[in-house]
This record gives sequence, structure tokens and C-alpha cells, in this order.
Amino acid sequence: MRTLLRPIAVSVEEPVTGQFRWLLSERGSEGTWSQLRRAPQPVSSYRQAMAEGLMALEAMIDDLEIGPRSPAGPQPAPPRSDAPRHPTRAPKPGFFGFGPAR
Repeated sequence: MRTLLRPIAVSVEEPVTGQFRWLLSERGSEGTWSQLRRAPQPVSSYRQAMAEGLMALEAMIDDLEIGPRSPAGPQPAPPRSDAPRHPTRAPKPGFFGFGPAR
């Protein structure tokens, strides 16, 4: 079955000064972004939030060589929820993005 790369972005917000939270968002076919997941708790640095967001994204991907995939064809809009859409997997060995969260 043909698959398409999912356009997923990691971003960091600072709702309160000094408290950072990662967000995973996916661009839909209409060009609008929908939140997939969000950090359950804020952390004290942008760097840590970004690293944890990248690790959350990595946990959604079966094969880092080809990235997050979805079946080709029309797709329903992703649910707007803080719950993971995929079972949580342990991080794979090696570094991704900013490296390990400290």
C-alpha cells in the first residue's frame, strides 16, 4: 500500500514565563494545523521542551528512515486530543534532533 509522509511539526509554547511545553501539530489537507499531542507538564527550559517533543514525535514513528506515514487517499481530520494517537513506544537508541533530554 502506498503511504504519504505526514506533515507533523514540533513547537514549543511558553504560556507562563519560564514554563515551556512542547506541542505536536499536523497540517491537514486544507493547510490548517491541528494539535495531535501536548506535553502533560511544563518544563523549565526551551531546550528540554524541544528535546522531549522530538522524543514524543520519534515514539510515533515506526521507521525513522522514512518518517511518520499514513495510507494514501483521503484521511479524516486527526482528533483534537492530548491523548496519543499511537501506542507509546520506548525511545529508539541514538540521538534525534537536539539529543537526549536532560
